[in-house]
Amino acid sequence: MATKTKEKKGWKLFRILKKIFLWMLLLQFVYILFCKWLNPPVTLTQLGSIITGDGLKRDYIAYDNMGRNIKLAVMAGEDQLFPDHDGFDIKAIKKAMKYNEKHPAKTRGASTISQQTAKNVFLWQHGGYFRKGLEVYFTFMIEKIWGKERILETYLNVAEMGPGIYGVQAAAKNYFNKDAKNLTRSEAAMIAACLPNPKRYTVKPLSRYVAMRSARLLQQMNNLEDDVDIGELINKKNPEVLQKSNPK
Repeated sequence: MATKTKEKKGWKLFRILKKIFLWMLLLQFVYILFCKWLNPPVTLTQLGSIITGDGLKRDYIAYDNMGRNIKLAVMAGEDQLFPDHDGFDIKAIKKAMKYNEKHPAKTRGASTISQQTAKNVFLWQHGGYFRKGLEVYFTFMIEKIWGKERILETYLNVAEMGPGIYGVQAAAKNYFNKDAKNLTRSEAAMIAACLPNPKRYTVKPLSRYVAMRSARLLQQMNNLEDDVDIGELINKKNPEVLQKSNPK
């Protein structure tokens, strides 16, 4: 009798856990679809920023209001193969793994813009293999459902670009007192240069790291600008640029 009671309780617990899992699966899929068209109301990283006292400076803007310079700058600095891969840069990952084996005290990442977007929107910073596993799943999903333009737009709206500063519009206003679409190439390069660690590598006051890295990014931007796939992505939804590049 006691054994049957335990079995019933076990099955009941299993059914409850199964329902919870199915509901979580459904809700996360709905949220992925929601974020395909609408910006996330808030992210875990942004909540953490509020809790730790950095505050939250954020101003979501549309893709065509971002300007081409910042799009080019972040691809030059964070993911030069962004238009071409399916969310993961396998060669960069293998390279980083070999480097980290030799330098365990100074690890190097290989996250693409897609991976960073998945982490920023759906997950939390830091964490071990469990979070990385979830990141792989969400990266796969947004690549299939959102597409490159929406991924880049969301990344530029939610990425931390200074203590409590999220998104390119807030960064442009805070650092240069202008809209994102009016950023010069050097200004865009400075913002992109801080992305590996925006709390440590500051744009204002200009840190040595940002000054040196932004100079290198300007060279990379010049090299990448003629790439057909990158050119199509940064010029999309920008009628003024398209008209200049395709004169009648």
